[in-house]
Amino acid sequence: MKRTLLHLHTISEIFELFGLSNELYHPLVGVADFSKVCSQTYESVLLSADYYSIMFKNYPNDKFKYGRKLIDFQDGSLICMAPNQVIEIDQVEQSSQNIQGWGLFFHPDLIRSTSLNDKIKDYSFFSYETSEALHLSDKEKQVLNECINKIDSELRENIDAHSQTIIVSTIELLLNYCTRFYGRQFITRKTANNSVLVQLEKILSVYFDTDNLQEQGLPTVKYLSDKMHLSSSYLSDLLKKESGKNAQDHIHFYLIERAKSTLISTNKSVSEIAYGLGFDYPQYFNKLFKQKTGKTPLEFRNMN
Repeated sequence: MKRTLLHLHTISEIFELFGLSNELYHPLVGVADFSKVCSQTYESVLLSADYYSIMFKNYPNDKFKYGRKLIDFQDGSLICMAPNQVIEIDQVEQSSQNIQGWGLFFHPDLIRSTSLNDKIKDYSFFSYETSEALHLSDKEKQVLNECINKIDSELRENIDAHSQTIIVSTIELLLNYCTRFYGRQFITRKTANNSVLVQLEKILSVYFDTDNLQEQGLPTVKYLSDKMHLSSSYLSDLLKKESGKNAQDHIHFYLIERAKSTLISTNKSVSEIAYGLGFDYPQYFNKLFKQKTGKTPLEFRNMN
């Protein structure tokens, strides 16, 4: 079934969709109380927007997909979406009596002249898929609720010269808490994380043991994340937390280990080894090898 793509340009459009137009007090930022959302039926639709969305919902019948991945909000989950990301909403009936939670929506123009504008790209969870949502403890829910209540309270006051600074700084505080809580989630899901590490090792091992290097070049982070059904940002952040190395570091580790073995066990020239490992330019291989080992490929060969 072909789905309609609905792209929202302004914050007011999402509040109109929720039936909450009278709850919007600023054109560039708004807090939606999902318990006040009008009862309605959503048709199956692909939804994207020009603004950032942070949504916490606890509703057993609400089903969202990112790509082909399904997430429900039965136990309460937080999802963060950057502008132009696409979320898939299956046809669902919503009743305001069952919904709990909130949504924070803010346009890039709100933060454009602030320090948060330069930092926003560092909050990598905006690039996670909805299936990689943040599952909050009761204490964590309370912390984020306090931030949301502060933003909502400020929006309901008369806007003055200090309003933007207070609102943006509170949004940044909320994002910093999200970073902390995702760190906790990586730790508490250690068993699952270990299985991700094992899966990554297998994928890289197979890739380097076949003709993929010669035919396709070095594996990319996207290749790994697609194989593991994770977003690239989530995979790298999870690996960094678990092993101290991101996805690109793991690729380079396998590459350098394979290069070391080839340098010691064969008489192939450095250029031949570089081409065999998927490099178009041997100079880049030399530079990377020295960066990772402190020695050039020839220096490593001569000392072994």
